Amino acid sequence: MPLKTVVYCDICTFPPEYCEFSGKIKRCKVWLQENHPDLYTKLYGEEGSAGTSTATTENKLEKSLRKLEIKQENRDQRELAKKMGSKVVIKRLERTKRKCVVAISGLEVFEIDMKKLSKTFASKFATGCSVSKSAVTGDEIIVQGDVADEAEQYIKTLLSEKGLTSIKVERVDDKMKKKVKT
Repeated sequence: MPLKTVVYCDICTFPPEYCEFSGKIKRCKVWLQENHPDLYTKLYGEEGSAGTSTATTENKLEKSLRKLEIKQENRDQRELAKKMGSKVVIKRLERTKRKCVVAISGLEVFEIDMKKLSKTFASKFATGCSVSKSAVTGDEIIVQGDVADEAEQYIKTLLSEKGLTSIKVERVDDKMKKKVKT
């Protein structure tokens, strides 16, 4: 028994029999009519409706597609508002004697890979750098040494490359709590 070749739609990447479930039925029909007219007439006939789908189901599909598009637009707007409302916090934390670390938090909102940025900081400032998870601030980058000024400049250039110039970069000087021996 020879193998059958299956035609896949270039628009939705489904076989043409399943294009109606992709949400791009109109564009799929146009593509199918232009590239495979014999298959188009087999599936949709001369009137343009499939054997199982009717005009009412197509209308329902179109309405649901519009709803999905509106939801997606609203989701994108919320993400943009979240990005614009957030800020990057650079904390300078004192350790013992004259040692200090810099904790950078608030970057996970901007879809920046924290591990790559940590490695970049480690090589750029020639210090130890790691990513730690905090319940309060989420992921934060811990850089050893007093490099708060340089880190702030680098983050500002990084955000301006992404087109986010209105993001606030806040600096805070903090002292770590001393452990009390009991």
